[in-house]
Amino acid sequence: MNKKELKEYTGSFSKPSKMPGYSYGLPAWECQTGGKLSKIKGTVCYDCYAKKGFYAMYKTVKEAQYKRFKAVDRPKWVYMMASQIRLFKTKEFRWHDAGDIKSIKHLLKIFKVCKLTPGVKHWMPTKEAQYLKHIPVNRVPKNLIIRLSGTNVDGPAGKFWKWTSTVTTNPKKATCPAPKQGGKCLDCRKCWSRKIKNITYLKH
Repeated sequence: MNKKELKEYTGSFSKPSKMPGYSYGLPAWECQTGGKLSKIKGTVCYDCYAKKGFYAMYKTVKEAQYKRFKAVDRPKWVYMMASQIRLFKTKEFRWHDAGDIKSIKHLLKIFKVCKLTPGVKHWMPTKEAQYLKHIPVNRVPKNLIIRLSGTNVDGPAGKFWKWTSTVTTNPKKATCPAPKQGGKCLDCRKCWSRKIKNITYLKH
């Protein structure tokens, strides 16, 4: 199948200007844990960036996110996703620049996509701890890193998962270099590295 046919089945990939490679964004309006946190001041999801600006301004963007959200449940999604990733010849892939996993079944499908694309480094941040608690760390494909996102701004990282991320208002505590690099990753690949146990992002 060509890119157009694959895109029609799975939904299109996004190309965040900040990052290398491509991403697969879902609607933040469907986040389970994030949806609850978005109503609580002081949490990392409060005033969610993925529910405003570019994401909310254009109807086509939201429609594309919902198309992907529904496509996840299609029977050939795993193989179509893997085929599309291979066609794009990307070295890094980010799962969900917006949105999050919706079930254990969804998570296990992502595992299969990663196994079918061994030459690609995959990174997935998530707040859906309830699903990670059912997954042994050694079951995660070697080319995928899942980072459990901390709940509160200036709060601690999650304790039960091996790789995490947090958000700070203190520039001196931020370990993500993007704010000093014009908001871009450039040559940094910390998010994709299993050697980096926690990454702290500067709140923006």
